[in-house]
Amino acid sequence: MKSINLVPQTLGQTLGQTLASLQARGLDRLDAQLLLLHLLGKPASQRGWLLSHGDAPLPPAIASALEPLVQRRLSGEPLAYLTGRKEFFGLDLQVDARVLVPRPDTETLVNWALELLDGQQRVLDLGTGSGAIALALKASQPTLHVHATDLSAEALAVAQANAQRLQHDVSFHQGAWFAALPAAEPRFDCIVSNPPYIAELDPHLAALMFEPAQALTSGSDGLDDLRQLITQAPRHLVPGGWLLLEHGYDQAQAVRNLLTDTGFVQVQSLRDLAGIERCSGGQFKPTNQRHPDHDQPH
Repeated sequence: MKSINLVPQTLGQTLGQTLASLQARGLDRLDAQLLLLHLLGKPASQRGWLLSHGDAPLPPAIASALEPLVQRRLSGEPLAYLTGRKEFFGLDLQVDARVLVPRPDTETLVNWALELLDGQQRVLDLGTGSGAIALALKASQPTLHVHATDLSAEALAVAQANAQRLQHDVSFHQGAWFAALPAAEPRFDCIVSNPPYIAELDPHLAALMFEPAQALTSGSDGLDDLRQLITQAPRHLVPGGWLLLEHGYDQAQAVRNLLTDTGFVQVQSLRDLAGIERCSGGQFKPTNQRHPDHDQPH
């Protein structure tokens, strides 16, 4: 039997009717607008255009393409995977299911690194995923020498494609954390990372089922990778270099303790826009360079 592609009547005949029907079916208003703009070939910034053209007819081809995307979004798949893009730190990144969707919270980490950097310093982004952090740093301070690693070859392919499209020169390396670096690689002035930090049995994982699990979970308490990075980082930092880490909403104290126990100084945490301690970091100084006054967070 020949299949017939029927467009659900709930989509409506005009753009305005379609938006209203999608919201009635449980789709977030913003998501509905962004999906429509995506299929119409218009940038996400033109939501106002949709409102002013609410009486315009919904093209049949758009209606046919829209319904499967709506079903995927209603099932919980991230909007960024449906549109293939996500804005981060002013950059238009291409993303798909090979990488985590960049979150606004991570911009806290980028801002912190930029406050500490100025000039020709060497920076390392561990577990780069889509390349969001590395590319944001390079775009903001083009004179930085930025390196980025990821265990996943598929994730690195996404990051490299973003770097090429945005024309930012970042050196990419595949492998597990610091093992990805060439043996003779010089030390870094700053190391940043948004590693996996969710406990393996955390109930919140159900809401992240469409994103790569290896980029999310890290042992029974979510701290396995953070412990490894903190322990190994001093061998890859110049004296006075900084290690900055994103972590879970309830892990700041544990991460600060790990940093202090490893010998980092000026250990502190920064809050995201929601007021949550989202990032923690410290400065590496060899034992003979430490000073008691510098060992307290501020």
